[in-house]
Amino acid sequence: MILTSATRKVLLTLHVMSSVGWAGAVAVFVVLDIAVLASSDAQLGRVLWLALQAAVWSLLVPLAFASLLTGLVLAVGTVWGLFRHYWVLFKLVLTLIATVVLVLYVQTISTVAGIAQDPAMSGMDSPSALLHTGGGLVVLLLTTVLAIYKPRGMTRYGQRKRLEQRKQTVS
Repeated sequence: MILTSATRKVLLTLHVMSSVGWAGAVAVFVVLDIAVLASSDAQLGRVLWLALQAAVWSLLVPLAFASLLTGLVLAVGTVWGLFRHYWVLFKLVLTLIATVVLVLYVQTISTVAGIAQDPAMSGMDSPSALLHTGGGLVVLLLTTVLAIYKPRGMTRYGQRKRLEQRKQTVS
């Protein structure tokens, strides 16, 4: 299935918007987490976890799934293919890993945010989310680099498909 030009452009626009939106939202949480680590104000840590909880299901998870879904449809519906180029496969694997880690991390976010809501915990330091937010941002930036630079290298499947197409055009 090859997408029409108009459909491809709409999907590409949605893919770029969801991917960049996801990375931007994660970047905001990296900055907030660094501010929490640099501050001695325990309330700031509580606010970070409450903000993460508010944003995770309404913003982060939908953007992650939108990025994953639109990327899959674009890969299947364009000449790039899903299994023809290594960069497409790497981008897919990285996006899947980031999405799965995000969804699994939701439970931790909810637990820590629940603790942060308790006024009795106002003086306690909250744990840092920097490992997850920073790691997630690195993964998302790497997928962006792969999408822009598209490193060469076809999979064996891609080489075989290209050879089959050449044989068909010669016949």
